[in-house]
Amino acid sequence: MEQLMEYLPFLIPIVIIEWALAITALVHVIRHPHYKFGNRVFWILIVLFVQVIGPILYFVAGRGDSE
Repeated sequence: MEQLMEYLPFLIPIVIIEWALAITALVHVIRHPHYKFGNRVFWILIVLFVQVIGPILYFVAGRGDSE
């Protein structure tokens, strides 16, 4: 338990950033119907279940043109 308390100041910001990124990507997936590849269900699963890398992958490779 003491080791966890030692790393907690570093873990809290990482968790907050990851959640913010995932929520932002999820909202974008739900609101925008255009993707470079894949469909809405595919990107929702990637964003939710592939932590940290999933939302980044969506914004880099999946997000289509905003119309």
